[in-house]
Amino acid sequence: MSTEDNSTKVSARLKTLAEKRIVFLDGAMGTMIQRQDLKEEDFRGDLFSDHPVDLKGNNDLLSLTRPDVIYEIHREYFEAGCDIVETNTFSSTSIAQADYGLESWVKALNVESAKLAKKAASDFMEKNPHRSCFVAGALGPTNKTASMSPDVNDPSYRAVSFDHLVEAYREQTEALVEGGVDILLPETTFDTLNLKAAIYAIESFFDSRGGERIPVMISVTITDRSGRTLSGQTVEAFWNSVRHAKPFSVGINCALGAEDMRPYIEELSRIADCRISCYPNAGLPNPLSETGYDETPEITSTLLLDFAESGFLNIVGGCCGTTPEHINMVVEKLKDIPPREPTAYRDATRLSGLEPLTITSDTEGPFIMVGERTNVTGSPKFARLVKEGDFEGAVSVALQQVENGANIIDVNFDEGLLDSEACMNRYLNLIASEPEVTRVPVMIDSSKWSVIEEGLKCIQGKCIVNSISLKEGEEVFCQQAKEAMRYGASVVVMAFDEKGQGSLKEDKVKVCKRAYRVLTEKVGMDPCDIIFDPNILTVGTGIEEHNSYAVNFIEAVREIKKSCPKALTSGGVSNISFSFRGNNVVREAMHSAFLYHAIKAGLDMGIVNAGMLTVYDDIEPETS
Repeated sequence: MSTEDNSTKVSARLKTLAEKRIVFLDGAMGTMIQRQDLKEEDFRGDLFSDHPVDLKGNNDLLSLTRPDVIYEIHREYFEAGCDIVETNTFSSTSIAQADYGLESWVKALNVESAKLAKKAASDFMEKNPHRSCFVAGALGPTNKTASMSPDVNDPSYRAVSFDHLVEAYREQTEALVEGGVDILLPETTFDTLNLKAAIYAIESFFDSRGGERIPVMISVTITDRSGRTLSGQTVEAFWNSVRHAKPFSVGINCALGAEDMRPYIEELSRIADCRISCYPNAGLPNPLSETGYDETPEITSTLLLDFAESGFLNIVGGCCGTTPEHINMVVEKLKDIPPREPTAYRDATRLSGLEPLTITSDTEGPFIMVGERTNVTGSPKFARLVKEGDFEGAVSVALQQVENGANIIDVNFDEGLLDSEACMNRYLNLIASEPEVTRVPVMIDSSKWSVIEEGLKCIQGKCIVNSISLKEGEEVFCQQAKEAMRYGASVVVMAFDEKGQGSLKEDKVKVCKRAYRVLTEKVGMDPCDIIFDPNILTVGTGIEEHNSYAVNFIEAVREIKKSCPKALTSGGVSNISFSFRGNNVVREAMHSAFLYHAIKAGLDMGIVNAGMLTVYDDIEPETS
């Protein structure tokens, strides 16, 4: 049987099991290792007897130096009733192993750990042929964060880059799959950008195998009762950021016991359109307890029974402080409870900063304002601050836009004398430290794909790429669209094609309909992630053929909304009034009058100077 045929059959078995009942995951590996009272020599073995760094506590090494211990832990969890055990690879990345000087051992750690867990599964199934057992390859969060600075004096500094994370996760993924895992499980995510790097690495690995996939489960850690990750995201913002992975399941693990985790699992089960996993700690840490945590098996299992009876769960297990005894009691109490039915999603564009932003393509939702002043081509003040190197001052411009009502901020550094990639990286890293700014999504705006990609590597939320178009042909268009999808971004599609920019309604609609067809049918993009910009062109120039530009845009929006279901529309509103630069009263009135009619036609969002829009009915008669 080919590897592909086998992985397909295993995936089908797992899916069938999850449809029938709640699936049971194992408990803590670290807690069980602590019970063994192992010494430094156990971690060294013969392989690392002369290693210059202390190795006790590097639990992943035990797959090589004490495989008997790890095998027995897997076996005990299967005996307790688990369907899935995790490999002993939580720290088996080059980034995490660098602390021990063991980066070169990453492949061996992952391959051998996977083989060890698979042997435990196959040995158990041989004795218990009625059971189906699976192995999940554990990919921990690493010990570094991509969206926060460890240096209080430099909030733009990062100890690890997105590219470095992708490289490390790709190496680990390849080795886990070589070792035979059935599932990939990036878990204990405290920074969503780290998880996005893991997803990017996994997806690129699947592509390298011709699209052959295995199930991917993902799990986040809510660090305290604030209901946020360590990097500041709410549960819904997190889900919007990673939903592009189309995981087998999404869940929450670690940091909290079941009692404190309940509201966040309930929220995730309400919003996620896939299976839900939950594996909490055994309550709070307690150094006087044998396991190091408060809860007995009876307490943990009773709390999780409530989760199951409330319809929150598809997959359940335990994290820190849980043991085979905990898992066995969970299995006994939950085995007859039916699994949760995945949520039916309402079609919408779902973005996020630290907080979620949901935009529907119908007329029910509010008009979305995209703040335009964090753009060197549109704001002289912002351009001056950036050129002077006053990036902190430039961050205050973003804060002002958000305070004035911007739902999204547009960030652009397209200026010939700037290192646009470096500016984008530094600025996005800086605003990540300003919660009032980074709570809203970012629109990464550039005519250079390299600048856009630099931005995509800095943002933990779900952002918008502005823009892609058919100007360079379908091949480049599809390539950029696929990359945007892999980063989990929505895209603005400009109404350009190989012939240029259309000014007539018919030309705008024709290009957008073609782009919609290519993106949805050829690329496989969710239409909710498509935002068409049919190009707002300047009126009042004195050239007669320009007089109809505003009407052409508005009528094009109306037709695009009919012809391209679920897609949104947008435009750079300031373009309409460029002929009146310097006369702000007239410009503001023009913007308000234009938006009044454009929104009625279906315009969903616009790039505007937030706080500088006049209410249409308040325009002075002599101005109108």
